[in-house]
Amino acid sequence: MNSDFDRRQNILKQRYGAQAAPENLMWNDHVEHLLNHRSVRAFLDEPLPDGALETMVAAAQSASTSSALQQWSIVAVSGEQKQRVHDLIAPTVPAGRIPWINEAPVVLLWVADLSRSNAIAKAQGTEPVVHDYLDAFLMASIDAALAAQNAAVAAEAVGLGFVFLGVMRNAAKELAALIDLPKYSFVTFGMAVGRPDPKRPSGPRPRIPQSVVLHHDHYVHRNHETHLPGYEEAYLAFRDMWGMDAKTWQDAVHTSATSMKYMKGREKLRATLAERGFRLL
Repeated sequence: MNSDFDRRQNILKQRYGAQAAPENLMWNDHVEHLLNHRSVRAFLDEPLPDGALETMVAAAQSASTSSALQQWSIVAVSGEQKQRVHDLIAPTVPAGRIPWINEAPVVLLWVADLSRSNAIAKAQGTEPVVHDYLDAFLMASIDAALAAQNAAVAAEAVGLGFVFLGVMRNAAKELAALIDLPKYSFVTFGMAVGRPDPKRPSGPRPRIPQSVVLHHDHYVHRNHETHLPGYEEAYLAFRDMWGMDAKTWQDAVHTSATSMKYMKGREKLRATLAERGFRLL
């Protein structure tokens, strides 16, 4: 058997389960790297390698950005400031602690940032009225997400691991004050990054079948009902392998859509954004 073939088939099995793995993929090392992604929540007690942060930022700045406006920023926190971030966010989660924030040498806070554009417009004696509209907020948020994903790929390429931290939005107002964000900016999410601890590995979390997310020419309504049973087997097997409670993916979706406990403070986000200058017209 070809070792490359076996390895790649195993990657697909982990990503989709045995029943739903796509067959017609164009493989190369870069594609294999992307498909082998896993979130890392256990880090070695060592700093980032010299040049790693700059490499990640260069990759982030190489991502697509709407109209080349580059409306995002990063705040890298470490040391005592990282501990303050942890202590601010931890009370908003059930466990009361987020150990991977403590373990990671750096946490990157990805900022949707209209403040530069806003200041440039005002410096020329004009009012940035476009920034009052929802699309401007959305544009900056998308820019931040695209940049962060590029940085994430670069991090894995140089042997680092990471986990995205949506929990930063649980205390968006307080976090903005802690890191002294200007108006017209907010932290979209965080990223804990560091060297993965090989003694505490993680695995690729299974994804729903391509047949659920890939549509041709028009959207196929409710097609997930046909294609999810096999995925649930893979999802439950993953949770069992990593010692997680037995819960189906559809149970998780249901909870996220119906329980206000899932919001964990994010129900106040619109008010926070308004305070930060976003009118969202």
